[in-house]
Amino acid sequence: MRSLDDLLRPLNRETFLDQNRARPLHIPAPEGSDKRSILDWTTFNGLLSQTSIWTPANLRMVRNGEPIPAEAYCVLADTHAGKVMRPSPAKVEVLLSTGASLIANDVQRLTPGIAALCDGLGETFAGAVAANVYCSFGGVQAFQTHYDLHDVFAIQTEGEKVWRLYANRAPDPVDPPEPADPRAYFAATRGPLVQEVRMRPGDVLYVPRGWYHDALAVEGASLHLTLSVTPLYGRILFSLLEAAAMQDPTFRAWFPPAAPDGGAALRDHVGRLMTRLTEIARMPFFINEIAMAQARLTPRPAAYALPERKPLTLFRPAGLIGPRIEGPAAVAMEWALAQPQFALEDMIAQFDFVPEPALRGAVEAAERSGALVRLSPATP
Repeated sequence: MRSLDDLLRPLNRETFLDQNRARPLHIPAPEGSDKRSILDWTTFNGLLSQTSIWTPANLRMVRNGEPIPAEAYCVLADTHAGKVMRPSPAKVEVLLSTGASLIANDVQRLTPGIAALCDGLGETFAGAVAANVYCSFGGVQAFQTHYDLHDVFAIQTEGEKVWRLYANRAPDPVDPPEPADPRAYFAATRGPLVQEVRMRPGDVLYVPRGWYHDALAVEGASLHLTLSVTPLYGRILFSLLEAAAMQDPTFRAWFPPAAPDGGAALRDHVGRLMTRLTEIARMPFFINEIAMAQARLTPRPAAYALPERKPLTLFRPAGLIGPRIEGPAAVAMEWALAQPQFALEDMIAQFDFVPEPALRGAVEAAERSGALVRLSPATP
């Protein structure tokens, strides 16, 4: 399972993207599905046994909706860097026996299957993808009713779990609510129960951001993997526009005082700035900045090839204007043309959020145009 198509099967991908993204969707496991194999008990136990990768930040425990303090399941471990808090397998197991649930966060790179699926979702939605594992037991509820700030794809891999979906949906939330009594707040705002979904191994449940829900393991042990997808939204424009606007002297000029003419000069000045902001936002370079910010959410997957030591491909700019490059690769090419000399491999490493073929294509085009000159190969 490597893509959105695999995750949605047997549902049609186009149908989901066109019609189903705005409401929850339950996809029962089709005949012969291997979706549950992405994380079985054996694989999860193997991950947990790698005790050096876990901390109280990425391995959490919850009971009846309340977080369990790290001191209750962690111990101080000696390392070469000093003492660090690490979850104790023995303490974790005791708490699980008393009805606690276990949440392993940020597992998106820990197995090839999960990594491939996260990469596929990130590319499809141009968003950051995180993967978390939830281990719970019959009659135990880890979290009370809530909504998430991201879209969720939940894959039931072991056991069964009942998800309850409520009528209401917060409109595109980007910040969590901070009520004095969260349980009372969500109970009062969730609306009536509209659907109960019993998730069995291989089932997938899609829950869009803002949709009120909760879940309960009904009997035995339950294991499910959630993939949270968070694309960019309008807030990113403020930081990108600030950076772009401050290169323009117009935005560095003092504001005129409002008092002398009832604010007329100030209104005119602000109006000119807003017009200029609109012009900047429509420029190709600014669209490239947004595209680059999207690309940073899905960096190129790590791939080592040791013990090979690759030769470096060296170039120097010839002082000519390079070819027109579109998209995030254009920013990388600006960097390359500003260097006295650079290695293509270093460029690929520095701009790891730009697809490697796009970078290689841009350099090849610049070499053909004469803007870059290839130097003698550098060997390790």
